[in-house]
Amino acid sequence: MSTAAMEAQFHGEEFAVGCVLSIKTTLGEEFQAQVIAFDRPSNLLILQEGAKSGGGARKDIRLIKANYIKEFSYLGQGDDPLDVKRCFLDLNSLQAREESAIRQAEADAERIGVGVTPEAQSLFDALSKTLPVRWDKSTIVVMNEVRVSSPYLPESVLGGTPAANDRVRKVLEFEKKRLQSRYGGL
Repeated sequence: MSTAAMEAQFHGEEFAVGCVLSIKTTLGEEFQAQVIAFDRPSNLLILQEGAKSGGGARKDIRLIKANYIKEFSYLGQGDDPLDVKRCFLDLNSLQAREESAIRQAEADAERIGVGVTPEAQSLFDALSKTLPVRWDKSTIVVMNEVRVSSPYLPESVLGGTPAANDRVRKVLEFEKKRLQSRYGGL
């Protein structure tokens, strides 16, 4: 279907609420979905995937700009996707997903040093791949016992058992060399 023909049909009945479409995007993705709404001013199409499956099946909502649709075909008319008697939201599941996302965001935020150099953050990230680490202001704390302070050199490693101290020093030395070869002498 040509772009001009599609533009003409975007304003027609093909995007009526409830119709089921087979869609190919400009990014090469193919899927089937039911139209929930079409906002003409923004050219935004709101679709429900999984519309053909059973009543209790999980259905995903997708928002797509209509100009990203390469081609589509009309498959038929489905039940009203906005019928409140058939809509069901599992609020417990949604709340659990929200809480999990918040916990993950908080954990991710704790892994970012405040007021530290990109090199210090890279060293922290390298240590975190094999050891439990956290920030204590601008000091890296490894295994809750070894502390690495600025300028984050092997000589800056203090505390902990000799074996833990040596391991942290070796990781720092290796990561410093890797950063120097990558960025030409940090």
